[in-house]
Amino acid sequence: MSERTFTKAELAEYDGIKHPEKYVAIDGVVYDLTNIPAWSGENHHGNVAGQDLSNIIVKAPHKKSVLAKLTAVGKYVG
Repeated sequence: MSERTFTKAELAEYDGIKHPEKYVAIDGVVYDLTNIPAWSGENHHGNVAGQDLSNIIVKAPHKKSVLAKLTAVGKYVG
């Protein structure tokens, strides 16, 4: 994993609009969702990139099992 850190404001830049990449934070780790088909639209089940989704993912049917398939790009410092 990259040693890059993201603040809340920096993470918000990676929403697929301001930057083409789509990043989300979960449990202090920032993941790249850019090439994930389920995230190809503006949102994924109402959730948008560029945010900390730690509290949201535990309510998803897949829970955190999908994280192993994602690329970590840094740490979230809020």
